[in-house]
Amino acid sequence: MININVQLQEIFGRAIRASYPELVNAPLAVTPSQQPKFGDYQCNSAMAMTQMLKARGEKVSPIEIANKIVKNLPENNLIEKTEIAGPGFINVHIQKNFVSKQLTKLLVNGVQPPVIGEQKRVVVDFSSPNIAKEMHVGHLRSTVIGDSICRLFEFVGHDVLRLNHLGDWGTQFGMLIAHLQDKFPNYLSVSPPIGDLQSFYKESKKRFDEEEEFKKRAYQCVVQLQSHSPDIIKAWNLICDVSRKEFQKIYDCLDIRIIDRGESYYQDKMVQVIKEFEEKGLVEVDEGRKVVFPPGCSIPLTIEKSDGGFTYDTSDLAAIKQRLVEERADIIIYVVDSGQGIHLQNVFSAAQMIGWFDPKVTRVEHAGFGVVLGEDKKKFKTRSGDTVRLIDLLEEGLKRSMDKLKDKERDKVLTPEELDAAQKAVAFGCIKYADLSHNRMNDYIFSFDKMLDDRGNTAAYLLYAFTRIRSIARLANISDEQLHKAAQDTEIGLQHEKEWKLGKCILRFPEILQKILDDLLLHTLCDYLYELATTFTEFYDNCYCVEKDRQTGQIVKVNMGRMLLCDATAAVMAKGFDILGIKPVQRM
Repeated sequence: MININVQLQEIFGRAIRASYPELVNAPLAVTPSQQPKFGDYQCNSAMAMTQMLKARGEKVSPIEIANKIVKNLPENNLIEKTEIAGPGFINVHIQKNFVSKQLTKLLVNGVQPPVIGEQKRVVVDFSSPNIAKEMHVGHLRSTVIGDSICRLFEFVGHDVLRLNHLGDWGTQFGMLIAHLQDKFPNYLSVSPPIGDLQSFYKESKKRFDEEEEFKKRAYQCVVQLQSHSPDIIKAWNLICDVSRKEFQKIYDCLDIRIIDRGESYYQDKMVQVIKEFEEKGLVEVDEGRKVVFPPGCSIPLTIEKSDGGFTYDTSDLAAIKQRLVEERADIIIYVVDSGQGIHLQNVFSAAQMIGWFDPKVTRVEHAGFGVVLGEDKKKFKTRSGDTVRLIDLLEEGLKRSMDKLKDKERDKVLTPEELDAAQKAVAFGCIKYADLSHNRMNDYIFSFDKMLDDRGNTAAYLLYAFTRIRSIARLANISDEQLHKAAQDTEIGLQHEKEWKLGKCILRFPEILQKILDDLLLHTLCDYLYELATTFTEFYDNCYCVEKDRQTGQIVKVNMGRMLLCDATAAVMAKGFDILGIKPVQRM
């Protein structure tokens, strides 16, 4: 798909350079117009260029600059006409024929990604729960945001590695293994039936805090784990496997693909990391600890404790090195809560200082996010004050979505299979969308009532809207094959103002994707899908697609050009849903 905004920037960029070749890096500002009377797009460069010329001692008005830019516009098949308005705004009107042809291409070829240059290796670190602890509502954001970022980068053609940086190593495993040895002494020959790992963790923690002998054994188990004692490694694997199975239930519900690569993966790489920092003279010793002060950071990274042990700092440095050197990543994105911002900036700065990457060549970024709040605007907890388990949240979502469908009496018209599919689509779609539709940098209030409301910018509204759009052709007895053939033969007219508005809105999809590739803010896509759905409603209310006889209900006339607009809207919405990880259904 062609990014119209980028094309206009290229056209106006050439005109600006031809008009004022003496201005280096002249400002280039092309944006969609907010009101139809100002055209379809606006170029607002003239005002800023006036200031640049003034600094050079040249006094030129913005209107003069705008006129000169317009005179130097190269020949193109995109712009119908331009108008200069106000102090020097250039209003741009797009050719209807151009938009019509792009819509035809979309329908014939499917929704294709915008051109983004060469394929890159992208590593996304997301979800990352701790072994032996249950996933809670706090993991929801990282999991959902990270998955959606992966889907977007995959769609545009990049090679994406989805990594689950599990907390699967450390001193807590000593107490878990010691407790396993006591509770299931024959664990080496008979797989222990650990049903509730959370309770198991609490039991071992209680013993660790209260029993001195048990605490000593727990520390011995840590030493044996770090030296890879076969029996201890087997116990560790058993505990990790129980956790992974529980995590997988949630990933299956949310349709998440991810590769487990926990802290344990980097253990053998840490000694080399410390050695490399030492050889480059970047290590200081502070009360027996080995620390590194990255440039611009006030807090040092501790790469080795006074007892010779490693820290999270060491494993995070080993991880970023492995991703840069072995994975040859061009882009690394850490989808981790904003509270880890300072720590990650320290890690990035240290990796840059030692020469593992150059930020001009490799993009290393923290996609931080706020916390999930309850409706009381405090951290989301259960009534008893405990952290909300993610599995409980998903089950509650399923229950509420079924209640919603039954309120609408959908159980009376849908088959059991269709009802089950609709229940899951609404439940999991609404939970994901409620998260993704908020700016990830902000905290957001979790409310089932709001997310299941089928009015406003919610997944429930969009899923119902999508289903209605898809049903228009079906109710008119038009098959997908007929639509595909019509796309090749029928011109999409765009004469009515609402047709024109919808056609332009559909073609803004690549602009939206490019913006998110740059800033990783997925709420922009949610806002766009909502705008597309409401723009479609305006179109459908004002433009007959199918005319029926009022008495017999028989179809009298089908406007195939408008049916194709319906089909194009549905195609773009479906791809938007796919990027957000939401699964629409045929009937709801």
